[in-house]
Amino acid sequence: MKQFDVIVVGGGAAGLVAAGKAAEAGAKVILLEKNSLLGKKLLITGKGRCNITNAGEIDELIEAFGSKGSFLYSAFYTFSNLDTINFFKRLGLRTMTERGNRVFPESEQAKDVADALKDYVQRNKATISLESPVEEILINPQHQVIGVRLTSGQQVMGKKIIMAMGGASYPGTGSTGDGYKILSNLGHKIIPIKPALVPLETEEKWVGDLQGLGLKNVELSVVEKGKKTVQLFGEMLFTHFGISGPIVLTISKDIARILEKTGKPVSVSIDLKPALSDEKLDLRIQRDFTKYAKKIIANSLGDLLPRTLIPIILMAAKLDGEKFVHQISREERKLLVAALKNLSLTVTKTRPLKEAIVTAGGVDLKEINPGTMESKKIQGLFVVGELLDIDGITGGFNLQAAFSTGFIAGMNAANLQET
Repeated sequence: MKQFDVIVVGGGAAGLVAAGKAAEAGAKVILLEKNSLLGKKLLITGKGRCNITNAGEIDELIEAFGSKGSFLYSAFYTFSNLDTINFFKRLGLRTMTERGNRVFPESEQAKDVADALKDYVQRNKATISLESPVEEILINPQHQVIGVRLTSGQQVMGKKIIMAMGGASYPGTGSTGDGYKILSNLGHKIIPIKPALVPLETEEKWVGDLQGLGLKNVELSVVEKGKKTVQLFGEMLFTHFGISGPIVLTISKDIARILEKTGKPVSVSIDLKPALSDEKLDLRIQRDFTKYAKKIIANSLGDLLPRTLIPIILMAAKLDGEKFVHQISREERKLLVAALKNLSLTVTKTRPLKEAIVTAGGVDLKEINPGTMESKKIQGLFVVGELLDIDGITGGFNLQAAFSTGFIAGMNAANLQET
C-alpha cells in the first residue's frame, strides 16, 4: 500500500500549487486527478487567455470577495498577487497587465499557465496520478486523516490531505461538485451552492437580434422599487438568450439573490452614455441631427450607436424610424435621451450552474483555519480553492484565491514555515 506525506486531491489551479509547494518543502507528495490531464479548467479561463491574477492592492483583492474577503487576508498576504507574478516569472512565464489591473501571460495562452504549473509539480518530484478519482477520505477514530479511497477501490495512505477538487461549474472540466459530498460526509457544513459569475436570461426577445454585440463603457444597474440599487461600469455582451460580459457576470450574484428572495423577474437598466448628462446628451443628438438633417432618424444615429442597436433604441423611445430628423420635436428628443440613458431589460433567471465561471457556496469558512486552510473538524485535512465558500468578481481574483489558498495549504501540510 502506497504511503505519502501529503495527498493532494485535484489537479486544478489550487491543487497544482499546493502539490508543488508541499513537494518543494521536502514532503513526499502525490497529486490525484480524475481527468486524463491536469489543469483542464485553467485551459478555458479568460476565454483561453487565463487571467491569472489582478495587480491591484491587497485591500482591493480582499474587497473583491465582499463579506467573505476577510477570510483570505492571511492567504493573500502570505502569497500575494505580486508573489504570483514572480512565481510564474521564475517558471519562465512572463506576464502583462491590462485594463482593470488584469494580469495575463504574455503569450495569451492558458495552456502555458497549465504547463508551467505542471512543470512546477514535476520539478519538485511530486508523483502525479491521472484518471484517479477519489471517492472517500479515510479517517481514524481520533478524527485524523489517514488516506483516501479511489473509486477503483484502491487506497492511498497519507498523513495530510489537501482537498482541491473545485466547485460545480463547467462540469465538463471535471468540476462536478464531488468534493462537497465527500466533505459533507466527514461532517463539514456545506453552504448551498449556486452559480456565481454567470450570464443572465432576459424576457425581451429582441436581445437575440443583438447577439454578439459587445458594449464598452456602459453602466448596468439593478432597479428595485424604481431605484437603482447596484451599479457597475464597464463592458457587457448581448447573447441569444440575454446578456453576459464582465459587468453582467459581476452583477449576477446580486440578481440571483433577488430572484431567490422575491421569486419575481428583476429589472435592470443600461445607461449607454453614462459619461453624458441628459442635457449634454441632448446637445450631442442635436449636433448629429444638424449633421444629418436630410436623413430619417434611423439613419442619423450611426455616430452615436452601433447599427444593430439603433432600431432597439427607437423602439424603446417609441419613435418612428422613418421620420425625418427635421421633424423630430424637442419632446421626442427627450424620449430618445431617456431610452439611451435607461434601456430596460427584465431578467427572468440566471443561466445554469454548469455555465457559471465559479461556484458560490461551499465549505463553511467557520470550519476552516484561514491561516493554514486546515479543517477545524478533521486533523490533517486542508480545503482550498473553489470548495470554500468564497467567490469574487471577475478580473483574476478567483484564480488568485486558488493560488493563495493552495500555497499556504501546501506549505502547512508539509509543516514548513515560510522564511
